[in-house]
Amino acid sequence: MLLDDFHALPTHEAASVVRVWADVPGWVTTLVAERPYASIDALAARAQQLAAGWTSDDLDAALAHHPRIGERPTAAGADGDHSRREQAAMADADETIAARIAAGNAEYERRFGRVFLIRAAGRTPDEMLAELERRLANDPDAEAREAAGQLAEIALLRLRAAFDDGEA
Repeated sequence: MLLDDFHALPTHEAASVVRVWADVPGWVTTLVAERPYASIDALAARAQQLAAGWTSDDLDAALAHHPRIGERPTAAGADGDHSRREQAAMADADETIAARIAAGNAEYERRFGRVFLIRAAGRTPDEMLAELERRLANDPDAEAREAAGQLAEIALLRLRAAFDDGEA
């Protein structure tokens, strides 16, 4: 999509686009309401600025439909397409690593009450496992902050991937 096309979308359609980046209602509403942006960089900077204020409730809302690392994403549409691309490295994961990630996911959900979230794009299964095991030692507040940071990284990658025009 072109940035000008995004600016021209009706509010509900623009919100549907932004919701794929991260389904955080206030963030979506603000990013859509503040259109137009001077550039994709300006949009990304504002998105990042707003994401810095995400709360545990925002994180939980965004993760309500998020697939677990290592599970085959089943969502349809742009959200599912992004998840499948982002987790592509898991398709080639060693059985032992995949089993350890599955066990770690279960422990993480028991401990923190939400799915483990990590920016999978650009990471190997071994790297994701190491991060999962490290983050299991976090206290709940530290982990919520770290998970929100990972969600912001994912959102910004998805935002940039949505545009194919360089700028205008």
